[in-house]
Amino acid sequence: MEARFLDMNAEFVNPFLNALKNVLGTMANLELKAGKAAMKKDEMARGDVSGVIGMVGPQLKGSFSISFEENLACEIMHKMLGEKPDKLDAEVCDMVGEITNMVTGGAKRELGEKGYDFEMATPIVVSGKNHTISHRSEGPKLIMPFTHIAGKAYIEICFDRAV
Repeated sequence: MEARFLDMNAEFVNPFLNALKNVLGTMANLELKAGKAAMKKDEMARGDVSGVIGMVGPQLKGSFSISFEENLACEIMHKMLGEKPDKLDAEVCDMVGEITNMVTGGAKRELGEKGYDFEMATPIVVSGKNHTISHRSEGPKLIMPFTHIAGKAYIEICFDRAV
């Protein structure tokens, strides 16, 4: 079941991966190395700051999140704006919300070309050690890790219906 879910939804997941690569490459001149996707069974965030956004459309209802370890989030801020904060602050959290919005928007464009349409909510940003991410969907949660010399990032995608 889990392998089928991963394979079956590659067409749907890949636009988010492409958008993440594009956003961070363009905005921060930063490349993340993708790890292996897996099913996620808990709500514990793997990073220190997370952006979460809901998506609703005729074919699906789901959510997307991206979590960054503190050092990586600060490095992205440095690459994007030229200033490197020492720790997570309101500006870093705002940046994570914007990245979440841009990645979801990029995926929305690519999925729209394939006939999938959905509306996006406003992203919510949660930060702090051991915070949780609550996806408002009943479907399985896919998590994919990414690595960079400055730290790790994780995306999560969860949908009520497989497409």
